[in-house]
Amino acid sequence: MGTKQKYSTVGKRVPKLDAIDKATGRAQYIQDVKLPGMLYGKILYSKYPHARIVNIDTSKAEKLSGVRVVLTGEDIPNIRMGVYKDNPPLKAGKVRSYRDEVAAVAATEPEIAKKAIDLIEVTYEALPSVFDPITAMQPDAPLVHENHKTNILKMPWKLHYGDVETARKEAAHVVEKQFTTTWVTHCCLGTSGAIADFDNNNNLTIHTNTQIPSLAQKDFQETLKALGIPDKRVRVIKPVIGGGFGSKLDTYAYEHVAILLAWHARRAVKVLFDREEEFVATSTRQPTIIDIAMGCDTEGRLMFRDINMVLDNGAYTSWGVTTPSVMMMPITSLYRVPNVRYQAKCVYTNNTYAQAMRGYGNPQATFAIESAMDILAEAAGIDRLEIRRINSNQPGDETPQGFKITTCGLPECINAVEKVLDIEKPKTKGEGIGIASLIHVGGGARIYKSDGCGAIIKLDDFGKADVFTGASDMGQGADTVIAQIVAEQLGLEVEDIHVIHQDTDICPWDVGAHASRTTFVAGNAALGAAKKIRSRILELGAELMGITQTKLDLRNRHVVAQDEPEKTMPIGKLLRKAHFSHGGTMMMADFFYDPANENMGRDFRGNLSMTYAFGTHGVRLKVDEETGKVEILDYVAAHDVGRAINPMLLDGQVHGGVMMGVGYALTEQVILEKGRNMNPDFRDYKILTAKDAIPLTPVVIETIDPDGPYGAKGIGEPGCVPTAPAIANAIYDAIGVRILDLPITPERVLAEIKKKKGVDSCGIDPLTEKEQPC
Repeated sequence: MGTKQKYSTVGKRVPKLDAIDKATGRAQYIQDVKLPGMLYGKILYSKYPHARIVNIDTSKAEKLSGVRVVLTGEDIPNIRMGVYKDNPPLKAGKVRSYRDEVAAVAATEPEIAKKAIDLIEVTYEALPSVFDPITAMQPDAPLVHENHKTNILKMPWKLHYGDVETARKEAAHVVEKQFTTTWVTHCCLGTSGAIADFDNNNNLTIHTNTQIPSLAQKDFQETLKALGIPDKRVRVIKPVIGGGFGSKLDTYAYEHVAILLAWHARRAVKVLFDREEEFVATSTRQPTIIDIAMGCDTEGRLMFRDINMVLDNGAYTSWGVTTPSVMMMPITSLYRVPNVRYQAKCVYTNNTYAQAMRGYGNPQATFAIESAMDILAEAAGIDRLEIRRINSNQPGDETPQGFKITTCGLPECINAVEKVLDIEKPKTKGEGIGIASLIHVGGGARIYKSDGCGAIIKLDDFGKADVFTGASDMGQGADTVIAQIVAEQLGLEVEDIHVIHQDTDICPWDVGAHASRTTFVAGNAALGAAKKIRSRILELGAELMGITQTKLDLRNRHVVAQDEPEKTMPIGKLLRKAHFSHGGTMMMADFFYDPANENMGRDFRGNLSMTYAFGTHGVRLKVDEETGKVEILDYVAAHDVGRAINPMLLDGQVHGGVMMGVGYALTEQVILEKGRNMNPDFRDYKILTAKDAIPLTPVVIETIDPDGPYGAKGIGEPGCVPTAPAIANAIYDAIGVRILDLPITPERVLAEIKKKKGVDSCGIDPLTEKEQPC
């Protein structure tokens, strides 16, 4: 554990800088943005999960008063989206899912655009469809993409470290199970939207909800290239985002459609989703079928972990197809396990396609791993807390995948949950306790050649700072944390710092808001720029005050003599003296921080992150055996955060992550019936609300990471990672039934209870003195 230091802003519970604007309605979301002469776009979606497009008749739509542009897939150049570049923004020739975009219109009013869409007549020829990934892998399955020759994507998700077969033979205890997870979606309260606008020189400005403004800029540049204007500028302006959770890590068809409509209309075009579109036409978390085998020796030390997965990729590839690269992390590196094998197959189906979502595959993998840890502990006759302590990661470890563990608070997290949850407290009938741990990246994640972020700081003549950052704030409070870091370094107050992150024309490059990297990477970038300015201020202070630079400090908006605290100079005054003097200067500095982490090699080894976040969750719950309903009585979430830059925001991240994880565990499921979304609204999709809030105690474990800004690690995603297995383990502890499939609905619990009681009710065989099957 690191030593405590006294800071003026770091470690303080500072409210979010944009909280008042959001609470009073001043914040400008995409819904609020309107440009002069703006048209409104609308998209027509497929009526079939798999079909040939025989004909599209747009004549009635084109004749409708107020309609300015109608486009189909035949009217646009060759544009491809996604990791595999297999997804055009408007489909031509064939549709592969119900969410396929078939046509688009731009009109003077949203109602006219909607009416025009309804007037477009499409003739389809239905094709055989496939909705189950296991079926889709069969040789005679219908091909979703004929040119791909198979429904199994050619992705290299396969690793083997050590010798799993030998370790399995030598293990004293081995367990095997199959787990499944389903589709869930992000449920951002702010729906998706974009406004595209070309100027008279064909430069593009696009206002869009995105977590990757710099990378989106590159994607949109490719669209301009397809339009024959490759050398024009692309400016991405990011409105206030009403939730991201990974949903905005790729560019979507609606953004490219807005660009295409604006190009043809020569006017700004706004495409804005309603709630049903948000459910149907944005992407989900990747569903998985997970076969896991795990074994330990007589002392409980893990000997091997062997996992095979099948992932339903849906009809196209977005970032969901790359989630196995993050699933590898807990599979190889959660606890000390010397022999690991993992293989994942991503499979095309005619379902909706998957995207990144908070945790990026880690919740799926951890559900299987941490459920299996409890099963293994029982098989070995070892306490489930003790087996985790025996195998806990430790500082200085290097995992089989080559992850270098620097700081690690996992043992402290386990101990904290045991204490705060009061695990020894007697349980009443139907009560159970479950625990589960996690590992996640906490110091960036190098999936591109650069994992960096830039920052520029400009001070005015009055000691106020503008911080231009590449980081994207999507509600998590990145701007507030960056302001705290800069204020701490420059001896200013948080209200003196203005953070600008909305515009690629003025903000530096950043790889995007993902992998819980923003506090660590963007924080270090801002810290680097602030250190440069601090040095210049102290240098000027030494000159003006006649005191050695090393004897000066910055605090309370003043340059202060450390040994003679009565000798001070306001920072604003110093800045004015620097500015309004012969050969004057202004205070500006930039810094680009690119962590010294590594791209994984062909064998998937490499130190992916500069540091790793750890945590343990514990839950006490009660199961009603008459209804199958699960009631959470108490929940403790202990996280190794490095240092809590802002404990208030950290608590918010943990509360939000845990609630998302509880929904994943118990209630949430996108119900697809032969590829069609059957619950595209908040009435039927069971997201948890404020009234469902559970008793939750966040526990902060500070390990003060040497590479993090002021010792901080990332914390954005870990809160939702171990929730489902903790709940599943608690249910087993309560009533002795093991749920292997998510979500753990009352119906599933009740079915397992009845199955268990059915076996019990048949009694004991008098000859064998064992339970006899029914």
